[in-house]
Amino acid sequence: MTAIDPTIIPDDKDWTWTLERPCPDCGFAAGEVAGSEVAARVRDLTAPWVEVLARADVRERPAPGVWSALEYAAHVRDVCRLFRERLALMLDEDEPRFANWDQDVTAVEGAYAAQDPAVVAGELAAAASSWSDLYAGVSGTQWGRPGIRSNGSTFTVLTLGRYGLHDLAHHLWDVGARTA
Repeated sequence: MTAIDPTIIPDDKDWTWTLERPCPDCGFAAGEVAGSEVAARVRDLTAPWVEVLARADVRERPAPGVWSALEYAAHVRDVCRLFRERLALMLDEDEPRFANWDQDVTAVEGAYAAQDPAVVAGELAAAASSWSDLYAGVSGTQWGRPGIRSNGSTFTVLTLGRYGLHDLAHHLWDVGARTA
């Protein structure tokens, strides 16, 4: 197993509460998003990263223990990939169980801080588009199909989308970006 970057404070909180009430930090109200809005919201909440990744200070960490905007962008790219993968499983299988995903280990193994911002921008846009496109095809009873996270939390296709949208909104807030 790869050692976690000791300079970053791991986020080991369970953020599923954001499905029930607005986030006091970023203000996003995930529980208010209709299923029909998820696909467009994925695109809206990932579009600002092109501008963020063009910042001159994109590689600078704003404080000890906090990711740089580049590291957050690489994380968001991987969130889009992971949530698309999980959505596909939920649509194709009955009650799939998701493997654990440690975002901090992924950041170290992926060398987020050393990645090229222009490449990350393109990969993030492609990952968001793929995830959004899959959500655009969801209809009817598919919204209620379940999937189970490694910690036992059960999501539906709808709540997985809402949960993922909060992650996107929150990381824009983390880097001081505005939504499209």
